[in-house]
This record gives sequence, structure tokens and C-alpha cells, in this order.
Amino acid sequence: MTAEEAINFIHRNVWQGSKPGLSRTLELLSGIGDPQNALRFVHVAGTNGKGSVSAMLSAILCSAGYTVGLYTSPYISRFNERIRVNGAPIKDSELAGITELCVPFALSMSDSPTEFELVTAIAMQYFLSRNCDIVVLETGMGGRLDSTNVISSPLCSVITNIGLDHTAELGDTEEKIAFEKAGIIKYRCPTVIYELKDSVTQVIKDRCREMSSPLKIAEFDKIVSISDSRSGQLFSYKHHQNLSLPLLGTHQLKNAAVVLEAVDTLRESGLSVSESAVRSGISATAWPARFEILSDRPFFVVDGGHNPQCAETVSDNLARYFPGMKTVILFGVLADKDYIGLAGMLDRAADAYVTITPDSQRALRASELAEKIKCFGKPVYYCDSIEEGIEKAILLAGADGVVCSVGSLYTAGTVRAYFGK
Repeated sequence: MTAEEAINFIHRNVWQGSKPGLSRTLELLSGIGDPQNALRFVHVAGTNGKGSVSAMLSAILCSAGYTVGLYTSPYISRFNERIRVNGAPIKDSELAGITELCVPFALSMSDSPTEFELVTAIAMQYFLSRNCDIVVLETGMGGRLDSTNVISSPLCSVITNIGLDHTAELGDTEEKIAFEKAGIIKYRCPTVIYELKDSVTQVIKDRCREMSSPLKIAEFDKIVSISDSRSGQLFSYKHHQNLSLPLLGTHQLKNAAVVLEAVDTLRESGLSVSESAVRSGISATAWPARFEILSDRPFFVVDGGHNPQCAETVSDNLARYFPGMKTVILFGVLADKDYIGLAGMLDRAADAYVTITPDSQRALRASELAEKIKCFGKPVYYCDSIEEGIEKAILLAGADGVVCSVGSLYTAGTVRAYFGK
């Protein structure tokens, strides 16, 4: 089997979609020898920020000398990005070989696995084959019934910011969504969480009490911002002093506080992580398409934010890093997202919109999106391709303006490729 054949098999229509539950993943993993039982994990769930938190944790643990697996989704440019060891994506040959191992077991199952469940099994086998000391495991959607929740006793469970997304599957309030995320909390395994509103935090506290799980909550009032510019941030948090973070935005300092609480928790569990490893790992963190500046004339920013909470952060960052500059929003969304809520948050930063169609069967067409957001009273243009949209937005912004591509990670790879990334 070639890598192309492997990816085609993974993308087969028979297992597209989302089917909550752990039974299929457990059956598939059992067929290939239960690799997850020989691995140690940090399990990360949340609505927003879980990718950034996972990337920071992976970078720190790599700097500490561990062999670290990282499982994330979706990918930006290439499928292999979803499964990494020490920052390097799985090689085509390894992806092909492990997929081939999984094929007969997947095909024999009466209840076929979903794509995500199949990829989760492939990742587990890969991390075992590379003798990973620890795996930073990001959930897909939710937590309680997410296929990554087949693991038994993580070194630490981490829950990042919680907002309204995937409401049809997870619930229509933040408290209901928190209940699903809190499903990753295991008996007597420590938990670290983002500072959330009281009613949401209480849901997680209740689960921790039920599971006898020691809980740490990041304390955002202990974050000290020392400097903040388009090139990065310098900050301190509690006893962690003068850390350099390349990721932009106050929300990333909050994510970093969660990471640092998790690092201290892992130290208590016996992992050796020096402060120099923390410092070098934080400074080396790279996480594309999270308010990433791709060019400077005009400034062009790409962000994969796809819910109103993300859009509010993007809007705040545009005001923070590009004050008073003409701002064009390059906007593409999936049809099942709250695009009116998204636009409502972005509108305070927007001088004009250019709509595009993300590269997904679930995408809302650019022309339809343009009609939907005309209600905000700003100039709106739609384009037939992402590349055409980029060029139109650049023209509208002018050399002294800023373009921000936002609304879906499914556009980010094409946007980054346009700029040679």
C-alpha cells in the first residue's frame, strides 16, 4: 500500500461522519494489539485553544528530552501533520504500513469505524512503534464519547476554553458542553483547566470530585505581560519568569498559563522538566494559522477561528496589533457554523469583506455568504476561488492596510501556500 492509497482508504465514504461512542475504536485497537495500553498520555479537550496548548506542551516535553507524540486535527496543509513525533509528521511509508495493518480489522467490523476512529488507531500504533515516552493527545469533538477517550489513566487531563461549537452534538449551553469535555477526566488522575465562568467550572469540579481527580485551575491574574508586539510576547506566570512566546494575543498567554500548570502537574507525577526546557519549549512553539502574520505589505494574517468566541479574539487582536489600519476580512465558512455570529464579532474590526468558499463539501458558497452578511452594512465582494479572494482582499486593503483570513481552517492551507508557507 502506498501513502496515497492509505489516505484514500482513510477517506472512504463508508466511514465518513461522526458517530459518538468508544466501542468501534476499542474493537479496532484490540485487533491491532491495543497499542494505547503501552503509552502514557496528556489528554487535551476544549472548544478553543486545545491545539495551541497541545503544541506548547509537546514543545516543552521535547525540550526536556522526551520522545513525544502529538495527535491533533484537522491538518492545515498535509494529512501527515495530524500525527507527529518530536515535531516531525509521520512519514508516508510509515503511514502506509500502519494503515495496511489496520485495513483487515477495519473491513471486518460489522459497525464500520469513522475516519477519525481509524486515524486514532493508526496514530496509537505509530506512537508505540516510535517508542514515545509520552503522547499529547488532542480530542476531536467533545470528550466523553470521543474516540481518543479509550485511554485509561492519563498523566494529566487538560481542558481549555469552552464555548458554543458543535452544539447539535454536544449541547446548546456551555455547561452541557463542559459536561462532555469533562468526560476525559479519569479516576485519581490530575486535571488542569482554563479559568472559566463559575457555572462551567462547577460542572468540571463535580466530575473531578466524582473521579477523585486533583484539580488545578489556571490563575489568569497571575499572568504578567512584559512586552507584546507583532513578533511575539514576553511574560511571566507565577514562578515561571520571562518566557518568550511567538504566538500572538492575550488568549495565548492564558493558554500558556494552562500549559505551565500542566507542566507543574507532570513534575509532581515524576516527569523531569527543567525550567530551561520550559523556556526553550515555549519559545520554540509553532502553531500555524493561529493569528499568524504571513506578509507585511499589506499585513496579511491567517486565523482558523470558526466560532464567535474565536472571532471575538481575532477582532481584539486586530485592534491590538493593527490599530487604525484599514482592515479587510477574507471570510469563508462551513455551512453548519454560526457565520452570522462570527461576522457580528468581526464586524467591529472590518472595513470590508471578501467571501470565499472553503475547500470542503460542508462549505457555504461564497456568493451565499456574501448575501447573508450584507446586513452589516459593509462592502462585500465574493470570489470564485480562494486565490482570487486573496488578491481581491490585498487590492482592497492597499499597501498600508491589513487582510485577515478567518472563518475556517479549511482555507488556511491554501492561504498559507499562496504565501509560500
